[in-house]
Amino acid sequence: MICKELQGIKPQIGKNCFLAENSVLVGDVILGDNCSVWYNSVVRGDVHHIRIGDNVNIQDGAVVHCTYKKYSVQIGNNVSIGHNAIVHGCTIHDNVLIGMGAIVMDNCVIESGAIIAAGAVVTQGTRVEGAAVYGGIPARKVKQNDGETIIGELGEIAKNYITYADWHRQ
Repeated sequence: MICKELQGIKPQIGKNCFLAENSVLVGDVILGDNCSVWYNSVVRGDVHHIRIGDNVNIQDGAVVHCTYKKYSVQIGNNVSIGHNAIVHGCTIHDNVLIGMGAIVMDNCVIESGAIIAAGAVVTQGTRVEGAAVYGGIPARKVKQNDGETIIGELGEIAKNYITYADWHRQ
């Protein structure tokens, strides 16, 4: 794992986090507790800050980045960012799943309980409704879920990644 200081700011890592050997965190990044950053993932807080809550998993090959002096990244608790996803200059609330290969662009807001389908592209400035599934290019609402049920399921995914991280620490 590379934790690189940039312009005097070093990433801050919470308790019980797993950072894969070839993951990269740079600059103004704060990672909450029980998070995991998986193989070949990059969290780059070089041009703005990145704030990540608790129980967040950033899966293999994902990229989290910002826009210079314009859009930071805010990620809530119990968020899963799928393999090879790109999260750029946006806000993601609690209990969200960003699917594999999805792209969330600048100035987007993803509300609690939302699912961004694999391969979807959430274009700049989009607000994704809570407990909804968005898919396609550009991403559109394709389904509404029961809020309490889906938030519980998304919390379970995040919890599972805490267990997977324990396996990789051994």
